[in-house]
Amino acid sequence: MNNSLDVIRNNSYKVLITEPVSLTLTETLEKAGFKVICLKEDMCNQANDLVEDVHALIVRSKTRVDKNLLKKAKKLRIIARAGVGLDNIDVSEALSRGIKVINAPEAPISSVVELTFCLMVMALRKVLHSSLEVKNGLWTKPMGSELNGKTLGIVGFGRVGRRVATVSKAFGMNVVAYDVRDIKREGKILGVKVVKTLPELLKSSDVISLHVPLNSETYHLIGENEISLMKDGAIIVNTSRGAVLDTRALLKALENGKISAAALDVLENEPPKETWEFKLIKLSNVIVTPHIGSQTKEAQERIARIIARKLIRYFNSEV
Repeated sequence: MNNSLDVIRNNSYKVLITEPVSLTLTETLEKAGFKVICLKEDMCNQANDLVEDVHALIVRSKTRVDKNLLKKAKKLRIIARAGVGLDNIDVSEALSRGIKVINAPEAPISSVVELTFCLMVMALRKVLHSSLEVKNGLWTKPMGSELNGKTLGIVGFGRVGRRVATVSKAFGMNVVAYDVRDIKREGKILGVKVVKTLPELLKSSDVISLHVPLNSETYHLIGENEISLMKDGAIIVNTSRGAVLDTRALLKALENGKISAAALDVLENEPPKETWEFKLIKLSNVIVTPHIGSQTKEAQERIARIIARKLIRYFNSEV
């Protein structure tokens, strides 16, 4: 059935997709009447050469949408981040040029939350270490810890942070939450203790899970000073953005035993390139994954449907 929600009334619009996305997104846009250009994996650096003649740009995390690219985008009307974070997009520059910026923050919540607990359990139970030992012909049994009874400090109480709080109750965890905005109401509804300051959370938590966007206020939000406030032997989990955590300071804390383990889905450089980053990820008490928080079939399908729907509605409203 063709209606305003699944077709566009002007079929001259071009869309450039710079990174791999669900086929549902490309197929939906093509059926709606868009002319779609898809770059293959690791070709996002070609976006600058192709953006001049497109009306919509769809990116994930690798493509840098900076001033240089935007200067070349003569016809660009809208940028879609097929995911959550907008830190790879110069939003203020885009808006100053009259270019709308959209994303799909609701789509990967379940995927990110599940990975958060996967990493948390792996860190406390030393799952990766045990698996590698068995694969190497050893049968040692390292002593781990339970989530049950631990205090979980959630930094950032948005969509993902709130879901983490809900799930943590099933594990028998005590939850403390902090956010720069007023979250008393959400905390009361979810039965979560809300603290007024980040130091208060850091001092009281056994496990600290980061769920904030990356911006000028959150860059290195957790640094050497913040780590010094944590309990001895605390565990840090980061599934938000790598630069929210000062990983040089984290490396030092892991080496001296202040932090007992870290589980990271994100790094400051992706992929890592600095000597100290390689030293960090090789530590036995560090679990690291290549930014796979939203990398599930289900999340990518939800992202595809949401972005396609938003683009179609946007361009139809322009006619």
